[in-house]
Amino acid sequence: MKVAIVGGGPAGLYLSILLKLQDPAHDITVHERDPEGSTYGWGVTYWQGLLDRLHAHDPESARAVDAASVRWSDGVAHVRDLTTRHRGDQGHGIGRHRLLEILAARARSLGVRLHHEHEVTDARAVADADLVVAADGVRSALRTRHADHFGTEVAVGRNSYIWLGTTKVFDAFTFAFVETDHGWIWAYGYGYSDTHSTCVVECSPETWTGLGLDRATEADGLALLEKLFADVLDGHPLIGRDRSDGGAQWLNFRTLTNRTWHRDNLVLLGDAAHTTHYSIGAGTTLALEDAIALAAALREHPALPDALAAYERDRKQALLSVQSAARYSAQWYENLPRYIHLPPERMFALLGQRHSPLLPYVPPQLYYRLDRAAGQLEPLRRLKRWLGPRLARGVHARRLESRK
Repeated sequence: MKVAIVGGGPAGLYLSILLKLQDPAHDITVHERDPEGSTYGWGVTYWQGLLDRLHAHDPESARAVDAASVRWSDGVAHVRDLTTRHRGDQGHGIGRHRLLEILAARARSLGVRLHHEHEVTDARAVADADLVVAADGVRSALRTRHADHFGTEVAVGRNSYIWLGTTKVFDAFTFAFVETDHGWIWAYGYGYSDTHSTCVVECSPETWTGLGLDRATEADGLALLEKLFADVLDGHPLIGRDRSDGGAQWLNFRTLTNRTWHRDNLVLLGDAAHTTHYSIGAGTTLALEDAIALAAALREHPALPDALAAYERDRKQALLSVQSAARYSAQWYENLPRYIHLPPERMFALLGQRHSPLLPYVPPQLYYRLDRAAGQLEPLRRLKRWLGPRLARGVHARRLESRK
């Protein structure tokens, strides 16, 4: 099969690897508009479950990813001058640039052609391909050209955020909440190498404009943020975007969904198909899982239409609970004043419960006490583990159905 993959991010590269491992005779080209090594992004997070799946599908690239990753198992929350720390599941961080280096090298070693500085905006440009994969991100040109067919919808989040780096190496997944005269502003920080961490800063639109961040130059904005988060940065700088097309930008998160994911021999992958709020740290994981599912569907279904339909069904079902969790997570931060005045250990506990569809409707102190009681009784723990995901999937499925 001749395959054209448009987009050289993790999803596109990993799909090329899996397809070559399934059949070395596949003719695969990855088309990437940017020069090699010019990727924007700091570190990405993932969890042990993804690493296990990578080892199952390609042990060689999985070992390289594992070796290049840093790990943490604690979460720390700083609220005003108070700090609380909790032990949690082990998380992993890796630089996006390093991840792409690993996947690109592995793809080349298997015979995949990587064509950089080559932008494909129309599937007719690769008309000789049996399969065209749109892995070209949230602003996918291939998807946008047929937006009516795909049923693309975008919901814009209320809060403003900016994606930054720092030379402060966090030893835990770190949250810092700072109160200003214009409301709360907070940061998420996590290490991804021995020398750098990612730092995402978020606030309400009222705080953003009240602090003057909507009008500040990049340098002035970074200086203000460094001052606000001085206690957790320990004197280290915040680093903006190092690209010729502009500096670090404040954004509002765009949650993208599509009614269908394929059209003839064109199929959507990763952020071109769906996005989930960054606060659950699942973007790269979901993109790689898309690649695994698409490769499996192409292996199991000889007819391309059947394979693409099976891939779409599988991933849409798998995403229901994740998309629900992401939506409630974003809402938790949008309603931060509801929780921020709790004692820090209680606020942090409810931060960990922010994916719950019940939390917005139960008084925070009551929810905390009920959750503590459930944690001490095994039957209630089992009920919670069983009921929570089902309730979330049901609510999300009804929401999607109402849009049709």
